[in-house]
Amino acid sequence: MLLSLQGATVRFGGRAVLDAVDLEVAEHEIVCVLGPSGSGKSTLLRAVAGLQPLDSGRVSLDGRDQAGVPAHRRGVGLMFQDHQLFPQRDVGGNVAFGLRMRGTSKARRADRVQELLALVGLPGAGPRAVAALSGGEQQRVALARALAPSPRLLMLDEPLGQLDRSLRERLVVELKELFGRLGTTVLAVTHDQSEAFALADRVVVMRDGRIAQSGTPLAVWQRPADAFVARFLGFENVAEAMVGAEAADTPWGKVPVPEGAPQGSRTVLVRPAGVRLVPVGEGLACTVTARTFKGTHVLVHLQPDDAPRLEAACALRAAPEVGDEVGVEFDAAEIAVLG
Repeated sequence: MLLSLQGATVRFGGRAVLDAVDLEVAEHEIVCVLGPSGSGKSTLLRAVAGLQPLDSGRVSLDGRDQAGVPAHRRGVGLMFQDHQLFPQRDVGGNVAFGLRMRGTSKARRADRVQELLALVGLPGAGPRAVAALSGGEQQRVALARALAPSPRLLMLDEPLGQLDRSLRERLVVELKELFGRLGTTVLAVTHDQSEAFALADRVVVMRDGRIAQSGTPLAVWQRPADAFVARFLGFENVAEAMVGAEAADTPWGKVPVPEGAPQGSRTVLVRPAGVRLVPVGEGLACTVTARTFKGTHVLVHLQPDDAPRLEAACALRAAPEVGDEVGVEFDAAEIAVLG
């Protein structure tokens, strides 16, 4: 295992911001740590990098305990959200910085800078001034600089956080392809679930300094560990229920559950795709209170008379208008029993 955290704990003012975290990252794996502000994800990254000492526990790289090993000797690359490029150096000087610190020859530095700039889509940009670059170009230069010394572990702190959404969506695909081609091991932290799910082989969701769930993007999306993870991922149709063999008693009435679902007092998630609209007089009576255009579909907000609000995903042409009365039925295939 390339990276291993065992009981990693960091306290600020007596409060554990990283609370006995156990985490492993295999060689060539891309792991994205997700969580709201204050969940401990950036502290975890800084602890691995050697920028934040642990109060207890250990960080190991290649099986070697990193206690007392300074950040510049850990052989890891770190790229921050704000790039932290050197404004007095041109693009080539920024990319070559880590190589120069390692004593790499001038000729080898020049070759490596050209190679990396081509790799990140900025061929020939070495002489350009940093201030003349767009945000996306600065992001690429920061990535090239982090990759220059060939770190065994590359760590990214909100790597695309300052970019507009369309650029983020394009770059995250390019990053995934680049890391796969290079065989780079990556530990990234972000609050953007779509970014993490597009980039990662494994997603780790944090809450209050602890890991709430870890798994493949598909596994976490299909079956969140609990109500916190479900809501953090953007699901709103979450409620406590009494689950039986075929159905659950919920605030929305009887809701079918998948075969083999755990029974008893549980939390139930109904994905928006599982909320089917039917004619008035059938199913649960609801009023349409809002509509949100999502590009491929419309997210319809529904208010039953005496139950929590529901969200339903509707085809563009079939979405009802605000104020319309509709009925609602539920699809067991889009329902998950959590916990």
